[in-house]
Amino acid sequence: MTKKTSDVLLRSDRVLVVALAVILAAASAAVGAAANNHPRTEQVAAASIAPASVAAVVKAVKAAPALRGAVVEAAATQVAAKPQSQTDMAMAQLLAEHRCLSEVMYYEARGEGTEGQMAVAEVVFHRLRHGHYGHSICGVVYEGADTSSCQFSFACHGAMAERKSPVAWHTTEILAARILAGQVALGDITGNATHFHAVSVTPDWADNMERTVQIGNHIFYRPARSHAL
Repeated sequence: MTKKTSDVLLRSDRVLVVALAVILAAASAAVGAAANNHPRTEQVAAASIAPASVAAVVKAVKAAPALRGAVVEAAATQVAAKPQSQTDMAMAQLLAEHRCLSEVMYYEARGEGTEGQMAVAEVVFHRLRHGHYGHSICGVVYEGADTSSCQFSFACHGAMAERKSPVAWHTTEILAARILAGQVALGDITGNATHFHAVSVTPDWADNMERTVQIGNHIFYRPARSHAL
């Protein structure tokens, strides 16, 4: 690995740590309450992250970069104040959700630029909101993976066995963290899409759905009105 690449990754890691610290600081209390009931990991909803708290902290960090160390310290203080079992569950859930979002964005759209990756992230959150595809980001992303009938093809077709591009992977991790932290807001560039496919294929299911938009090499769809969820 060249020195230039190493420096890029180190800077990326620092940004990622800050973003995840923001998420943890805002979410630890909310997720801790759910942890008392010992739910399965998938049942701890991504919505547990308090958007207002996240937005406020991110705004402060953006306005004063010098506060970044304080943000990380504040997050650590909040975690230390919680019982270890609650902290472990909150941390494990947040890291798992972040990794699952990073993986679907990377494997499905790493060559599609920021807009293409954000479009894939939108599909994940649209599915999560509908509630018919899983009750967590990981549940949505890996739905059907244990039956070889994946909702996202990378999970079943061996893509994960290939070595990741270090720079592309870190770039995706950062974007995913910023999305989760609310620093990068998802709009609705896909038109409430819950499905997409590459322009090079024509899946059977596309005939029963409403096409919304093409972004890069992906075509997006939502349920047709007669089949709306």
